Amino acid sequence: MSKEKIQDKPANSQDTKLKIAYHIKEILLALGVEINDSTTKTPERVAKFYYDELFKSLNFKEKPRIAAYENSHNYSEPLIQKNIDLITTCEHHLVPIVGRVLIAYKPKNRIIGLSKLNRIVEYFSKMPQIQERLTMQIFNYLKEILKTNDIAVIIEAQHYCIKIRGIKNKSSLTKTSAYDGDFNCSNARIELNEYNRN
Repeated sequence: MSKEKIQDKPANSQDTKLKIAYHIKEILLALGVEINDSTTKTPERVAKFYYDELFKSLNFKEKPRIAAYENSHNYSEPLIQKNIDLITTCEHHLVPIVGRVLIAYKPKNRIIGLSKLNRIVEYFSKMPQIQERLTMQIFNYLKEILKTNDIAVIIEAQHYCIKIRGIKNKSSLTKTSAYDGDFNCSNARIELNEYNRN
């Protein structure tokens, strides 16, 4: 398994959170937000949220280890999981990207637990992202784990940088996809996209 290095885990998470909280407070003050009884703890809350939840995958040196198992039942038809929840953060404006993911693969010698597909999506979403890169990260990691090219990933998401700023288009939906192997033909693509819509 290749080791995709994100960054070194901070030596002291508490120091990191204090540093984040300090800068959040400075941002609030610069914006003219009054630090009062209601907002006194806001910098600490935001720091904890950023470090422990929203960007938690930045705290690890490697991708999660996903155990693959022998395909003992010799299942060879497509396995498709859709409506995998996606919440990530646009790296350009630090606002949400919210949507869903479809993952499909045709097992050869290896399979993985269904919940692991969700875990892979969650891992790559818990860092500042762009949708195109996120699609390819999920796609390439599945290839690596499953040792097959028969993989498809489709992401449909709303970008809050479009929804709440600039053009303010509230219904715009962005779709990205990656296909290979048996899924990389027009009929398979049409079937997957039709299934994803229903």
